[in-house]
Amino acid sequence: MENSTEVTEFILAGLTDDPELQLPLFIVFLLIYLCTVLGNVGMTGLILLDSRLHTPMYLFLGHLSLVDFGYSSAVTPKVMAGLISTDKIISHNACGTQFFFFVGFITTESFLLAAMAYDRYAAVCKPLNYTTIMTTKKCNYLNISSYVCGFLNSSIHTGNIFRLSFCKNNIIDHFFCDAPPLLALSCSDTSVSEMVILFVVGFNDIFSIVVILISYLFIFITIMRIRSSEGRQKAFSTCASHLTAVSIFYGSGIFMYLQPSSSHTMGTDKVASVF
Repeated sequence: MENSTEVTEFILAGLTDDPELQLPLFIVFLLIYLCTVLGNVGMTGLILLDSRLHTPMYLFLGHLSLVDFGYSSAVTPKVMAGLISTDKIISHNACGTQFFFFVGFITTESFLLAAMAYDRYAAVCKPLNYTTIMTTKKCNYLNISSYVCGFLNSSIHTGNIFRLSFCKNNIIDHFFCDAPPLLALSCSDTSVSEMVILFVVGFNDIFSIVVILISYLFIFITIMRIRSSEGRQKAFSTCASHLTAVSIFYGSGIFMYLQPSSSHTMGTDKVASVF
């Protein structure tokens, strides 16, 4: 794969140039990151150490915590470093590495959310056969497949973006290396790269969303057939946390990438990316 780039490093514009806001933002990001690390690592460790939690639901939750820690760690330390120092430079290779891990973990999360939707379908709609349907072997297969698909997708995106030439402006109008600002910087024809992104992202997202929607369609039908209000509430409560995670994950993505071009700015992307 040929890379004729003349740019060897990029400058991350960051969240703000206002010196008065940089320290407060650093403190906010530090607190958020510490909570993310402690919460996700603690959750993963607890699930690993407590054999009573070695059930499909908690194993999926453990991996979801792991990938959340992964993509937060791919981005947040560099953001915090940029807020407390004047050095906002990131090398070409470091930018590619950050992009690879961020996209890999984000895509893995989308597949894990789809797998968790299937798990919730089995728990609510097939409770008597749940242990037969969601065996440990199948659960491990779904988790491993999510990582494989996620990082295969990331490899495609990383190669697709970093094969381009960057020979003019090297200021990335974002606080991390993401596809839209990198495409905007390239002095190559980006039409093929944009088509590849559209196809790959579209396929992954449509697949995950369809699995989630179909699973919850059957869950909704099953819940509506439950006569007691307590039974309905109990069935719905098993899905509440997953629905919240799905809403936040896809809500921020829709906000960033499906806005009308007239109102779409990198500023709004930065705000959405924080979440």
